[in-house]
Amino acid sequence: MGLALVHSRARAGVAAPAVQVEVHLSGGLPSTQIVGLPAAAVRESRDRVRAAILCARFEYPQRRITINLAPADLPKDGGRFDLPIALGILAASGQIDRDLLAGCEFLGELGLTGELRAVDGILPAVLAAARDGRRLVVPAASAAEAALARQAEAYVARTLLEACAGLGGQASLPRATEANAPETPAGSVPPLPDLSAVRGQLQARRALEIAAAGGHHLLMSGPPGCGKTLLASCLPGLLPEASEAEALETAAVHSISGQGLDPARWRQRPLRSPHHGASAVALAGGGSPPRPGEISLAHNGVLFLDELPEWNRAALEVLREPLESGRITISRAGRSAEFPARFQLVAAMNPCPCGYAGDPSARCRCTPDMVARYWGRLSGPLLDRIDLHLAMARLPPAQLRADAPPGESSAVVRQRVEAARARQQARGTGLNARLDATALASCCRLADPEQALLEQAAERLQLTARSLHRVLRVARTVADLDGSEAIARPHLAEALGYRAPLLLRD
Repeated sequence: MGLALVHSRARAGVAAPAVQVEVHLSGGLPSTQIVGLPAAAVRESRDRVRAAILCARFEYPQRRITINLAPADLPKDGGRFDLPIALGILAASGQIDRDLLAGCEFLGELGLTGELRAVDGILPAVLAAARDGRRLVVPAASAAEAALARQAEAYVARTLLEACAGLGGQASLPRATEANAPETPAGSVPPLPDLSAVRGQLQARRALEIAAAGGHHLLMSGPPGCGKTLLASCLPGLLPEASEAEALETAAVHSISGQGLDPARWRQRPLRSPHHGASAVALAGGGSPPRPGEISLAHNGVLFLDELPEWNRAALEVLREPLESGRITISRAGRSAEFPARFQLVAAMNPCPCGYAGDPSARCRCTPDMVARYWGRLSGPLLDRIDLHLAMARLPPAQLRADAPPGESSAVVRQRVEAARARQQARGTGLNARLDATALASCCRLADPEQALLEQAAERLQLTARSLHRVLRVARTVADLDGSEAIARPHLAEALGYRAPLLLRD
């Protein structure tokens, strides 16, 4: 009787639960059986493993082989267990030393020639293995992703034979670094759009700066071609570079998404701009097994929704809870997964179906009922969760000249944004957009004249309690940009200016 135990990792959302691959050899007719809730791709691994073992010049045992993937109630999918299954068979049959497998974990799909191929979810597995104090062996194609976890011990192997040689001491496996990963062509990471490319639109530039400084959500309404999309694309360039912890969180989501992870831009904050025809599942996530949606892929970055009223209302409504909590739980029959979704929402829309309501040219031909139905596609609770409401106008041709002086660059504005965020961090309350009730009471205290102004505006604009708190958060950000400890009347007045209903303004 032969028995071997190999450690590996499954994929469950952004988590990587431990899996023990138990291989048992016994007498009887030659057969291979995999148990432990395996998906079709896992059951098919017995054929890939058999061919890989034979191509590596090992002997495939002609015995009854039982492979158990524990825990038995955790679903297993993909080809990630090919390598640990192959090593377990070789150890159980005495072809490699089973004691060498104790301190290591293994992930990788095997080709029929024994070549190791990349699998998704490498980064969460590397981080989980490091927390458990084990080394992880991954395919060479996943070296760059594994190298992002600098505190972890990750090693790479190109083939099954190379992995066995590294375990036996015949050769040393190289450490997972960017150097032994496939080369990235120079200049493959495009630069972020610069704010200096925006002509005019001083109020919009100001609103974008406030949004970046406090992490506030922004809604822009204006005619076609006034610069809404360009402004939204400039927001990631105004945000400070992601910390290593934030970058690892975002990279872990992209690692399990099935869309791949670009290690060359892992410190860059993501900008996701899905088409307005995307479904609620594409936006929130779903499938079987559950995959992250656009709101999770924008974690610690920007989610840009253009043509907001053209979106399916059911898709937009799924944004409500993540906008408040920063997380989303996807539940399916038999399994569920929780994904992070702490994104900054930037939305754009036209003021009416034709796009020219309020334009001085008077070319809008939409009736009041058409405009009301157009705005009625957006629910009040969703609009209530957006901090900054901005109405934009068409630029005069004189401001669009090629020789017109450019505005401030993103680098200049980013300095003010970083200074404002440093003041927020010094208070120990985090970003202003995420202030809870206790922090709001301590950081956004108003003097009597400012409090009276706020109450008058709340009555006139019919602000909800949520809107009132968001006005205070925005005012706190404006004060931080001004370097003021207290929220003065100009700060509060500017914040209130971003809560007036856009429909009434137009």
